[in-house]
Amino acid sequence: MTAFVIDSGIVRRGECARVEAGIAGETISAGQAVLRGTGGKYLLSDADGDDLTRVTGIALNGASDGQPLSVQTSGEVTIGATLSPGAAYYLSPTPGGICPLDDLGEGDDVILIGMAKSTSVMMLAITDPDVTI
Repeated sequence: MTAFVIDSGIVRRGECARVEAGIAGETISAGQAVLRGTGGKYLLSDADGDDLTRVTGIALNGASDGQPLSVQTSGEVTIGATLSPGAAYYLSPTPGGICPLDDLGEGDDVILIGMAKSTSVMMLAITDPDVTI
């Protein structure tokens, strides 16, 4: 199972972006899926990581523990990876990763991150149907 490779230098907010500010609770790179943890800091989301199987949004900048982090929660985002237009992308079992549905396996939670509008732009549609494969 491999998440697609994100070029963090290309990640940008797009049309109708909703962004919230916070503090990183660990090292996070732009383009990674994150959740707001119980202490209020952002952590990497993980499709097979017990308390980490939630997604708040996509990190728009890199940050280390204690540093400011901008997180996009909806709207279009230039994700910094090559996408297949019309394809759906999900939270990966790799912490912070995003992948196609075929990369999920037994025990992984199915959490939709968004749909590709083009080869570089994703429309965030974070949805957690509470389903585990």
